Amino acid sequence: MDSDIRLHKVNEAFISVECDPGIARELAEHLTFEVPGAKYSPAFKAKHWDGKIRLFNSRNNQIYHGLSREVMRWGQEHDYTVESVDGFDATEEFSLAEAKEFAQSLSLPFEAHDHQLRAFALAVRNKRCVLVSPTGSGKSLIIYLLTRYYDCRTLIIVPTISLVHQLYSDFADYGFVSDEFVHRIFGGQDKQTDKPIVISTWQSVYEMDKRFFESFELIVGDEAHLFKAQSLTKIMTSMVNTQYRFGLTGTLDGSQVNELVLEGLFGPATKIISSRELMDQGTLADLKIKVLVLNHPVAEAKKLKGGTYQDEIAHIISFEPRNKFIRNLAVSLGGNTLILYSYVEKHGAILYDMIGEKAGNRKVFFVHGGVDGEEREAIRAIVEKENDAIIVASYGTFSTGINIKNLHNVIFASPTKSRVRTMQSVGRGLRVSDTKDSMTLFDIADNLTIGNNKNFTLNHLIERVKMYNSEGFAYEMHTIKLKESSNERSVLFEDE
Repeated sequence: MDSDIRLHKVNEAFISVECDPGIARELAEHLTFEVPGAKYSPAFKAKHWDGKIRLFNSRNNQIYHGLSREVMRWGQEHDYTVESVDGFDATEEFSLAEAKEFAQSLSLPFEAHDHQLRAFALAVRNKRCVLVSPTGSGKSLIIYLLTRYYDCRTLIIVPTISLVHQLYSDFADYGFVSDEFVHRIFGGQDKQTDKPIVISTWQSVYEMDKRFFESFELIVGDEAHLFKAQSLTKIMTSMVNTQYRFGLTGTLDGSQVNELVLEGLFGPATKIISSRELMDQGTLADLKIKVLVLNHPVAEAKKLKGGTYQDEIAHIISFEPRNKFIRNLAVSLGGNTLILYSYVEKHGAILYDMIGEKAGNRKVFFVHGGVDGEEREAIRAIVEKENDAIIVASYGTFSTGINIKNLHNVIFASPTKSRVRTMQSVGRGLRVSDTKDSMTLFDIADNLTIGNNKNFTLNHLIERVKMYNSEGFAYEMHTIKLKESSNERSVLFEDE
């Protein structure tokens, strides 16, 4: 008897679903989602889009290749029999002992951690998957192991130019003769090469012809949570001959639709290890979180009552007592400090100038999207050798992927409720070094509450605290009263 649902391989990007029209409609409904924040989209407002994403193409009954397991799970829940006709989802035998033996054969300058070997073995067994492992867990070594194991035409996609250079440098540190085998693509570099391994930003290749992508047998997506973007999805669906697909990320955003898109493009997600476990092992620096709730003057809060989120943000980033508080905090801290902000001219540049005026002989760096990748890499290298530098950097440039071991403090100067941005930013300072075994995060929040109505960004703090609790991070909370006139006190954590 034929199965109710039969899955056929179309290519390495898509599979087709053979079933009755009624079942197809049910499956299409199951794989249709409202996109978070869609109502703010210009297309939605213009009624050109209904705000939904459909992972099942009703015109040709095709879905992303990686969603075969989701279809099987859904079918079993609804008492439908599901069959993989081509056997395309078969796994490979590859033991942890074999993974360790292969890693040892590469003569690495250090021994791979158990969690790195587990991730490597899991990837090889499944041929496609998303590996969820926190910042500082050594994802670059996992990428290296996969690249060397398959020894085939490989494309590694990273989100920033800095990470192109950093991963290239990591490969060299592992003992790989990068110049002979690795080609880097970024900002105007030649996109055609005979070298077997290509490391590129997605921005550099997403407009390439499909023929460019058809030559690759292996794709690795670093910071894979970004692959839900339309341009990155275009890259993945163009790779119709790419059998081996691996995404790596420190954090997923918790959205079902985004996680299913990732699963469709790469394969199912598996959490390898947590930050808390790595801290307990001593692999990551111990994390201390100080939540600093700034109580704004009542007069300022009343001005914003009934205002929009953007009104609140405009006040927060321009309020001089708040910026002076951040400045005083930064220059009072020992060790290297990273300050993360959201708006370059309206906030980052102001903080940079204020800190520079009071930092004395300390080195202060300003990083934003206009700073090219080689200069960012140079700043990173300088800070590794410093002991009291201050980096004022945008979330977009330094919250993801930048590897600075010698970082002692991180300050959240701008509010966020994004789980990905928060956890990636926390990870900036968690790598251990010869000069530190702990890192302090200063999470700055703003209380502009009038009556029982909490302001927008205070609610964002509540979301971040939930994240800290779910990750097992300890934190302490302090309240500081901001005054109309600047407060130059050196005592920064005296509660009201």
